[in-house]
Amino acid sequence: MNPAAGKLLVGLIGSGIQRSLTPAMQEEEARHQGLRLHYQLIDLDRTPGAVQQLPALLAAARIMGFAGLNITYPCKQAVLPLLDELSPGAEAMGAVNTVVLRDGRLIGHNTDGSGWAWGFRRALPDADLGCVVLLGAGGAGSAIAHSVLGLGATQLRIVDTDLARAEALALALNGRHGPRSVAVPDMARAVAGATGLIHATPTGMDKLPGLPIAAALLRPPMWVSEIVYFPIETELLKAARAANCATVDGGTMAVGQAVGAFELFTGLQADAARMEQHFRGLLAGRAETAA
Repeated sequence: MNPAAGKLLVGLIGSGIQRSLTPAMQEEEARHQGLRLHYQLIDLDRTPGAVQQLPALLAAARIMGFAGLNITYPCKQAVLPLLDELSPGAEAMGAVNTVVLRDGRLIGHNTDGSGWAWGFRRALPDADLGCVVLLGAGGAGSAIAHSVLGLGATQLRIVDTDLARAEALALALNGRHGPRSVAVPDMARAVAGATGLIHATPTGMDKLPGLPIAAALLRPPMWVSEIVYFPIETELLKAARAANCATVDGGTMAVGQAVGAFELFTGLQADAARMEQHFRGLLAGRAETAA
């Protein structure tokens, strides 16, 4: 991408994305960088056929001259066979959350893992990674799994409603990072002796309220990392704080992945601190409006 062109069209494909703060973050950072950027929401909840629309949407993005697309639930893995190329990281993770269009080619990247790690290190730099539980083996969970192992986790226990998917992820992780990951069929067994919990499922979102884990299983010194940021104070975080567990909210990953995506779309270095300040301001504004 040539930033000198001064005008970019990007977007987000996913379900239930109308409240996403990504458009505002991307457009505001572009303004600070002297770019005109329009960020279009492409909500599959408003289109019959949902994931089946992906090939047509990607073809349209080529025709319309999009510079790139963010990809979110439920398309992070479904998009893989539709792309022309994958970055090494996205290929290893088996999931894509950012697609860059270059000379008509669709190139898949993943900034979920790096985005999660960026926020986690800022929030809990001294967290004990001796035994980490990952709840959710989908696209986001897969990306985070690679990152937490990259940060030095000694053992990773993976829990998913689809045990076969958890086992497949553990096998892939062990092949790349050594025998440190295992699929566990039961949450109570998984958290026994664990030092940390990463929640990587949609449970807790406004449209999917609830607790993904029994509150009684949360206890210090286990820390809890959330990826949901609507609401920013999920039921899981409330329960974890009530149990005196250290926590990381989903906003940190939202900002971290947006920073990475902005840099891929534009070729420019984002101001991460500025983007986070803007994000927190947007959250505060929405809370005041709701009140």
